[in-house]
Amino acid sequence: MKKRILITLIIIINGLSLFSQDQNLRIMFYNVENFFDPVNDSVTMDDEFTEEGARHWSWYKYNDKTAKIYKVIAAFSKWQKPDIIALCEIENRYVLENLLKRTPLGDSEYKIVHKESEDFRGIDVGLFYNPETLWPLDENFIKVRFKNHPDKRTRDILHFKALLKNKDTLHVFVNHWPSKYGGAVATIPFRAQAAKTLRRATDSILKVNPNANIVITGDFNDTPNDESIEQHLGAAAPDKSTKSKLLNLNSALNTNEYPGTHRYQGQWSMLDQFIVSAAMLNKENSVYTNPGQMRIGYIDLLLEPDKKYTGKKPNRTFIGFKYHGGFSDHLPILLDLHLQ
Repeated sequence: MKKRILITLIIIINGLSLFSQDQNLRIMFYNVENFFDPVNDSVTMDDEFTEEGARHWSWYKYNDKTAKIYKVIAAFSKWQKPDIIALCEIENRYVLENLLKRTPLGDSEYKIVHKESEDFRGIDVGLFYNPETLWPLDENFIKVRFKNHPDKRTRDILHFKALLKNKDTLHVFVNHWPSKYGGAVATIPFRAQAAKTLRRATDSILKVNPNANIVITGDFNDTPNDESIEQHLGAAAPDKSTKSKLLNLNSALNTNEYPGTHRYQGQWSMLDQFIVSAAMLNKENSVYTNPGQMRIGYIDLLLEPDKKYTGKKPNRTFIGFKYHGGFSDHLPILLDLHLQ
């Protein structure tokens, strides 16, 4: 009798677990730090990432990095594979295809969304999606232009629109905004322009459907409290304003548990973020989430002691031009959505 009850409980628990997974959609973002192949591209400035270049980027190092990116995805997502894996600092479509070809990630039949950007270094954004849980409706690569610097080029903003299992629509925007190279203050206008470009895209969606499901993610090279995010994009903390159309989930995280996603000179910064449309924090919405459904990859695998500033820091691939053999200078982030 006890054995029969135990078997029944196991079946019920397994059923509940499967139901929970079926009703969730998982999105992961990861800045993979200079995911280049060693082939010289004559069109872009990728010379340093060749075997003869300043970083002596060999096929061995490239293959090792490919394996490590898969290892991060598997270790961080654990029992539920991501339905969307958004990446930045990728050189081309080949590195994405090879990630599927050379690692068990390819067993999941992921599809690729990618387009070469005009970035002078040749780095792009892209994503994998699971065709069993998302049906693509549209993909668009939004150019960011700078009025006062017409020759400047940066990464496109990827807009991926898909149909979900519950028959609703999801918009995902993947970003990699201009860095602070050249000075944090001097480069503020570049990130402001990226924010304004993104806001025009989200405003046009919300004008048609105020309850649209929008997830914005990426490496913004700014924090949630910076002008580009708060003012130009208009993303507020969930507990600050109910009138904002976009809400920044990172703003509600416990900074003791999650101090940031990137560390520079001993200081953590929350550069990699998840921002969602306000409707998605409504429990009655067809696609629901909350700040508690977001995680940052503070796992031992990705961290190492910071011998200079104490504490821990991301275990990165390069320190300057010196090969370090780690994973990335950023930590991955993950968000679960509940479909109903």
